[in-house]
Amino acid sequence: MANPTADWERVGDRFYRKVKLYDAVFDQDLELENYVIAGAPYGGAIALCRDEEKIHTYRGSQAAKTSIDVYSCSGKLVRRINWDKGSIRGLGWSEDEKLLIVTKDGSVRCYYDLQGDFTQFSLGNGAEEHGVTSCRFWSTGFVAMLSNNHLIAVSHYIEPRPKLLAIPPDGTIHSWSLIPPAYTLSRSVEVLLAMDKTIYVVDTSDAEDRILQDGPFKHVSVSPNGRFVTLYTEDGKVWVISSDFQKKLSEYDSKAKTVPKDVQWCGNNSVVLAWEDEVHMVGPNGAALKYYYDGWVHLLADIDGVRLITNDICEFLQKVPEDTEEVFKLGSTAPASVLLDAVDQLEKKSPKADDNIKLIRSNLDEAIDMCIRAAGHEYSSHWQKQLLKAASFGKSVLDLYNSDDFVNMCETLRVLNAVRDYRIGLSLSYDEYLRLTPAKLVQRLINRQEYLLAIRVSEYLRLPTDKIYVHWATQKVRNSTADEDAICAAVVAKLASKRGVSFDTIARAAYDEGRAHLATQLLNHEPRAGKQVPLLLSMEEDTLALDKAIESGDTDLIFFVLLHLKSKLPLASFFRLLSTRPLASALVESSAAANDAPLLKDLYYQDDRLLPSSNLLLSSALTQPTTPQKLDKLKLAAKTLADSKDPAALFHQRALADAQSLLRVQDALSRDLDAAYIGLSLNATLHTLIRTGYSKRALKIQSDFHLSEKSFAWIRLRALVAARNWGELEELSKARRSAIAWEPYFNAVLGAGNTKLAGVFVGKCTGLTAQERSEMWVKCGMVGKAGEELVKVKDVEGLERLKETAGESGVVLELERLIKTLRPKR
Repeated sequence: MANPTADWERVGDRFYRKVKLYDAVFDQDLELENYVIAGAPYGGAIALCRDEEKIHTYRGSQAAKTSIDVYSCSGKLVRRINWDKGSIRGLGWSEDEKLLIVTKDGSVRCYYDLQGDFTQFSLGNGAEEHGVTSCRFWSTGFVAMLSNNHLIAVSHYIEPRPKLLAIPPDGTIHSWSLIPPAYTLSRSVEVLLAMDKTIYVVDTSDAEDRILQDGPFKHVSVSPNGRFVTLYTEDGKVWVISSDFQKKLSEYDSKAKTVPKDVQWCGNNSVVLAWEDEVHMVGPNGAALKYYYDGWVHLLADIDGVRLITNDICEFLQKVPEDTEEVFKLGSTAPASVLLDAVDQLEKKSPKADDNIKLIRSNLDEAIDMCIRAAGHEYSSHWQKQLLKAASFGKSVLDLYNSDDFVNMCETLRVLNAVRDYRIGLSLSYDEYLRLTPAKLVQRLINRQEYLLAIRVSEYLRLPTDKIYVHWATQKVRNSTADEDAICAAVVAKLASKRGVSFDTIARAAYDEGRAHLATQLLNHEPRAGKQVPLLLSMEEDTLALDKAIESGDTDLIFFVLLHLKSKLPLASFFRLLSTRPLASALVESSAAANDAPLLKDLYYQDDRLLPSSNLLLSSALTQPTTPQKLDKLKLAAKTLADSKDPAALFHQRALADAQSLLRVQDALSRDLDAAYIGLSLNATLHTLIRTGYSKRALKIQSDFHLSEKSFAWIRLRALVAARNWGELEELSKARRSAIAWEPYFNAVLGAGNTKLAGVFVGKCTGLTAQERSEMWVKCGMVGKAGEELVKVKDVEGLERLKETAGESGVVLELERLIKTLRPKR
């Protein structure tokens, strides 16, 4: 196997390596020099579109049609997007592999997968009037430059809001770049414009001159971490300065007579310059390295290196990772290097293996960790295995070692080797994989329709697989030419046993393709009504949506459907829909009772529900401001029940007639007595009249409304006590009988504090025992009278108890006298 350091080159005090990822990438007929190329981050897809400023070889009318071709790094065509929407001025990618295409008139298309689906928006802010000239992209947004030098920034693509940055000065812009918001103090994008001999920094509020004197600068490039800026001068020099323009870090003279076509950063520590077939890599302190190619070369920068693309080859240029350098560097004495040599000696069955282990015994755990990390940075499966063998050998020597990192690295390398295969073409480095995350890697496989590999990777890494199956099914319903029943059967057969699969997404895709019947069939397999109902409504399957919502028992979901139907259907159709669905009808009734009386009235009318309709009018009558209006409502309520033979309705009719009569009486009383009677009940009306001294009017009203004597007696008693009308109560005590007996009179008067008058009623309580009347006398404070009651029934024991509770001496003597009269003489 080739030495891993064979492709290393020293630049200054550091090593760089150029790893060949793929060969025979593009057809030789593809003239890369005539194309604009943009590469997605993290080893993602490559988009090619023709450079409109260059002349192309004519290859027939079909080839002359403009298209944007999306390839993998290995040269596999992923998607061809036919383009007829105008001149392209910007081509770039987001970090989640969305393809952004910006046209001259300011229209932006965001292709959110690799299957041709897109969203579109416009930049506005004068873009259509002045035209876009160029664009610069970062991981989540981009900046577009107009022909009048105005800059428009879009910070995200989910809800894009194009924003005009500060207006830069007039003049020719030689080159420009940007610093992403994540790396600026203002947390907004900053644009670097090379104008005249200086650099202007433009943000949302200001365009600031950095006062440089050595321009014009033909290229401006910002490092991935936003800390450094590369400037290429007109005389062929490369400057590396800090992004705050306060410190010059290095300078390199390319001695080139022509300006390079591209300048990109290789990670954060070196700069790559590309001419047609020549590449210079400038490291720290101006040290440089040169590469030559047979054809045109393009640079695609990434977070930890740069991809070099020609027709023949795809290579990755990067700084050699520190762990890899420590292990493989010639003459290295690092413990990891010794451990790797020990494995080699072990395979040769040499005793030197044991000597090596003894040599690094104190640092063996450190050596194991370094071998594991170095394995992650290797692209060669041979050296991956060797390094992992070394780590495994080291682990076997130690008594205790946590193998989690070893196991994780084995899993990671297996995944990386699978996706790096030329048939997939995702050439991720280990650092890019960590930054991208496994879940997003699986999403990239899904977008490429590599479903089998995506499922295997997900299962291997213990990730959910439901999105993979849903995407597969979505593409099947979109692209399959089979009949709908066969498609539904195939999808259900594949997904029926899969957990977490959402059929509503698949059904929506079918509906968007015009396959409404298939969408309905698929929705029948969706167990969650909350997912079914919104799509059914959008498909105008209103009845089915309501039935599904009712089956779910979710009242919020039922209300959601009902509100949608009410706003859409004529009222009669809406009520007909409710007539066979009691639960939905009950929910509409309860909601309308609180918020929509007219709707409730219409519902009762539609269902011929006379009694609730009458009650609704009665409730309305109570809220009317004037008596005539109240009477009108009551008449309508009674009229509603006129034709009903229901006993309950007949009772309500009589009650409504009484309510009208009472209202008329109360209206007359309010006018005659200048008091508020309207709205009171019959009992309250009588109570108020008696309390205010109008007992005769109260008697007349009692007679007119046929109120029972017993009820009227209670009302009169409470009213007289409340008014403290003791005289009239005393007159009542002279009556021979009471409809409610006399005990209530005693209790009410006593409760009001008039013990004297309360005593008047004790003697009239003939239905009580002597003991009970005695207790009543005691409550009135008349102990002597209480004793007399007990004497009548010769209750000596009662008198003795009464004597014990008596406080006054005179009362005690009287009780003793009474007791003596009852005891036999000796």
